[in-house]
Amino acid sequence: MYHFRLAFYLLKVGVLLGLTALSARAQNQPAEDRIFDASIKTVLLYPLLGSDLTDPALTLNPPVIDQAAGTQLVLEFDDLTANYRPFRAKFVHCNADWRQSVLNDIEFTYEYNDFPIQDYQISLNTKVPYYHYRYALPKLKLPGNYVLVVYNERNPREVFFSRRFMVYNNRVTVAPTVQFANDPQLRFTAQQVDFDISYRGYQLIAPQEDLKIVIRQNFRDDLVITGLRPTNLRAFDNLLEYRLFDLKNTFPGGNEYRYFDIRTVISRGNYVERVVRRDEGNSAFVQTDGPRSVGAYVQTDDFNGMNVIDILETHVGATQADYINTVFTLRMDEIPNAEVYVNGGFQFWRLDDRNRMTFKPDLRAYQVEIPLKQGVYNYNYSVKGIAPPVTRSGLKTDGNEILIEGTYSTTENDYEIFVYHRPPASRADQLIGYRRFGINKRR
Repeated sequence: MYHFRLAFYLLKVGVLLGLTALSARAQNQPAEDRIFDASIKTVLLYPLLGSDLTDPALTLNPPVIDQAAGTQLVLEFDDLTANYRPFRAKFVHCNADWRQSVLNDIEFTYEYNDFPIQDYQISLNTKVPYYHYRYALPKLKLPGNYVLVVYNERNPREVFFSRRFMVYNNRVTVAPTVQFANDPQLRFTAQQVDFDISYRGYQLIAPQEDLKIVIRQNFRDDLVITGLRPTNLRAFDNLLEYRLFDLKNTFPGGNEYRYFDIRTVISRGNYVERVVRRDEGNSAFVQTDGPRSVGAYVQTDDFNGMNVIDILETHVGATQADYINTVFTLRMDEIPNAEVYVNGGFQFWRLDDRNRMTFKPDLRAYQVEIPLKQGVYNYNYSVKGIAPPVTRSGLKTDGNEILIEGTYSTTENDYEIFVYHRPPASRADQLIGYRRFGINKRR
């Protein structure tokens, strides 16, 4: 019994030390969506909405939930080592800037902040074997920004991946309007977001200073505008107006996302040029692309950069969808002193070695091969090394998407407005207002 207690104590100390080191790193830099282990694939975090909990389209909703509604978030991911590994999860509370807050775990969790992930299934009839894990997130006490950190139970310092999510409690009301940019020079390329915030029934000591506003386009954390200040305060109406004449509330409209369908390998799906079936694994060649920055805007439907996991034959994508070596080809001349990437929600919009393309002189095209789980995917192309056009909003992105994709104010986009406030005597920012809306919606 003594040895058992000693072993348990040492394990607990190891976990605490590992998570303390993780917390220290998080305080020094913003937390982010990131996979640290190359064997981990298809990390999905989404809210359970509606009555059909097996609908693959659930993953098209961002991980943003209403605390009052009691909506639950679900995490799913695959481990391509095809061996059982002991995963554990921890939550990190962050302020509006995604830096870890000073709150203790007990201030935002109802339980001890260390959760085992034990629900798993083994893939069935796939050429690439994997373990599929599923975890329903518990309820949290406070509204705000959170990061879900999944790590190795046997070595807490080994973090496998991290995923952001938000919990809101609407204490203020956001009334947005989105339109073409007022500046004649940007009218055909940019979209402008104006909005009002009503704080009737909610106490603000200094309304023009207290709130932190974040506007996000297409659920992408690399396309956000922050630091906006109200242009007018209607004190008797408890209303803040945001009508920015300096155009700091404008986004490039971008273009509709490209897409392809690899839900089956028996035949070619939409925008798939050919499928190669081998005993060791299947490959799919996406139809050859070209630049879209020159010419007229073409209206198409998309998922605004997101993707769904599905298999056409059984519709049991979680465990029966296979991994396909997906080949992307972009035909264009080589861009000197620059790197080209294929990007999308499947990559968390990160530009790294996993999605960097290589120029093939014999094809006169860029090409890359990425293993993707069967489904329908949105994507686009981004360039590193050439700065994007300067925007009045000060929007900073890692890559230049406009160079290849173009930008049009008629593009259909989703937007979200997040309103943060640190109440008196509170030690962290809380998410007290959230609104999702769109422009040029066709359905």
